[in-house]
Amino acid sequence: MQTRRNWIRSSIGLGGLLLTPKFALSKEEIRKFNPRPLSKTIKLSSNENPYGPSEKVQKAVIKAFENGCRYPRAYSSALAEKLAKLHGVSSENIIITGGSTEGLKITGLTFANNGGEIIAAKPTFLAMMNFAEQWGAKISWVPVGEDKVYNLNEINNRINTNTKLVFLCNPNNPTGTVVGKESLIDFCSSASEKTIVFSDEAYYDFIQAPNYPSMDSLVREGKNVIVSKTFSKVYGLAGFRIGYLIAPSHLSKEIRKNIVAMTNVLAIAAADTAIDDNEFYNFSLNKIIQGRKIITTTLDKIGLKYTPSNTNFVFFHSKRHIDDLSKQMLGQGIKIGRPFPPFYDWCRISIGTLEETQIFANTLENIYLKA
Repeated sequence: MQTRRNWIRSSIGLGGLLLTPKFALSKEEIRKFNPRPLSKTIKLSSNENPYGPSEKVQKAVIKAFENGCRYPRAYSSALAEKLAKLHGVSSENIIITGGSTEGLKITGLTFANNGGEIIAAKPTFLAMMNFAEQWGAKISWVPVGEDKVYNLNEINNRINTNTKLVFLCNPNNPTGTVVGKESLIDFCSSASEKTIVFSDEAYYDFIQAPNYPSMDSLVREGKNVIVSKTFSKVYGLAGFRIGYLIAPSHLSKEIRKNIVAMTNVLAIAAADTAIDDNEFYNFSLNKIIQGRKIITTTLDKIGLKYTPSNTNFVFFHSKRHIDDLSKQMLGQGIKIGRPFPPFYDWCRISIGTLEETQIFANTLENIYLKA
């Protein structure tokens, strides 16, 4: 099944070399893609898309104000039908959530409360585990390997009768790494015979490897796999708080019982329009990949190692405590990522606009080469 991501990627040639970065956008591009204006403090700490909402999304949201007096259920049902068609599943397999974070939290609550175990990598995105622990879940942490990639063999060895969930963030946040295609499919397929596998695919659209699989294929097979998606990253809708889960019917039925926030008619209108806004999608991916190149070129010049990024951020070995580097950067007007134990001498830097990213690169070079 050809995914929308693969179709668009082939149409703009992301597998090859991209254009030389051009910082100045045309008036038309500014109108269509809404770049973040340069501010006194450049925020490169939260993996937000520096572009968006697009012009098309803004118009759709303004129009949706007339439905602000309505409850969102009817509108979310229509969006669920659209997403179901996109992923080749039934609408009952789609759960619209108030950001993908709600989906992570309620899944952990649903299946691992009162002593259930979740197996997760360290470091990774913590929303599910932190929330589940408040409801009595136990977390089994499996360190990533030296290459910062998941140790699937160790995760598999840890699965036991009390394991309720295996959490995979792929690409992983904060390392930016992905699991190999065949290893991913084999692991998720076999592990789902023993427990539930949760695949957080927030950064899936940024993967450059051709035909990289989404685990929605295993949902279509009815396996014990749940996939999480978000509109916060490539679509530039982080402030709207809307995401969704894809889960087989026997699991989605249980998760729905714990929906808390859901979402709202404005966010639904934004998401519904963003799905079809291929022009913004293409632009966003293109600029993020150009920004990554700016950063990795600078890191190569300085001599700092980094993991191959499949996301809208870069994880690099700063060779100094992240708190110290953060203070230096903040003194220059740039806010960077927080510590990610146990890698206290590594830094996660989000890709900003090309102008913001170049300012970061210049500042980093000054700190390391001209101090």
